[in-house]
Amino acid sequence: MTTFFLVRHGAHALIERVLVGCSVDVSLDAIGRRQAEELAERFSRERVDSVQTSPRRRSQQTARPIAEGRGLPATIVPEVDEIDCGEWSGRAFDELTADSRWRHWNESREAARPPGGESMAEVQRRAVGHLERMRSIHPQGRIVIVSHCDVIRAAVLYYRHQPLDSYGQISLKPAGVATLEFDAQGRAQATVEEATLA
Repeated sequence: MTTFFLVRHGAHALIERVLVGCSVDVSLDAIGRRQAEELAERFSRERVDSVQTSPRRRSQQTARPIAEGRGLPATIVPEVDEIDCGEWSGRAFDELTADSRWRHWNESREAARPPGGESMAEVQRRAVGHLERMRSIHPQGRIVIVSHCDVIRAAVLYYRHQPLDSYGQISLKPAGVATLEFDAQGRAQATVEEATLA
């Protein structure tokens, strides 16, 4: 049985204020660094065979303590990178609320796309494709993947057989963990746990 621990990166100074996306590379703040240490402690009690991370700095900084605590490298995986938000990247959420395309994006993740960016379906395809490859390579593996909220939501929705428009039903705060456990028949059980630090 393969188990994936899909970890949202820790907090940073722009969180919930600016749409960072994959174009603005930010570092964890003091809270985020504490969250990364908490995650390292949490995974010190687990068998972990591999630690993987999005290329974003905030993800790598979250993954590093987990990997070091298990004596593993933190492998960068482009397939779990943050969604490309196109021309919205780096803009404040307060500013985006006036954009009708932004409202459409948040109402219809099945059909909408950030201008010049990536659709949620494209994110789902690349993330799930990576998970399926890892399942075939590591059929008994326990793999930590540090990624981003919408990427993790898209993967969980796929394995729950739910539409992308249900993304708002999955709450995953910084340093939260979504666990995907696969049985011998390839069926997935998905659970979501929030971070211990606010």
